[in-house]
Amino acid sequence: MINNKIQSFTDLNVWKEGHKLVLMVYKVTASFPQKETYSIVDQMRRAASSVTANIAEGFGRQTYKEKLQFYYVSQGSLTELKNFLLIAKDVQYLTKDMFDNLAEQSNLTHQLLQGFLQKTKTFINRKS
Repeated sequence: MINNKIQSFTDLNVWKEGHKLVLMVYKVTASFPQKETYSIVDQMRRAASSVTANIAEGFGRQTYKEKLQFYYVSQGSLTELKNFLLIAKDVQYLTKDMFDNLAEQSNLTHQLLQGFLQKTKTFINRKS
């Protein structure tokens, strides 16, 4: 990043924190039972990856309305992941510490994404 200017989606703090979450999800799901490979493991990994993928895709769009649409999809994927984290905890695939760490990272990502959505909305409102 040159002069603190955002040049790529990878420069965005929301993407960076989301990416940390993706890596955490991949790491913890590697220890889930083999029988879950094509069910909760796959769903958790897809939901987590969708968070950052939609931030990246939105970043690449031309209009703020298009960007906002992808950021909302990212928010939905993050909420979906939070649901799967609760399920994984409740069926004891995640220890309390694992769950707490993932919940903390997902909440941080959620806060950043909320701010990012609000900021994007201000650009839309300026043009109206």
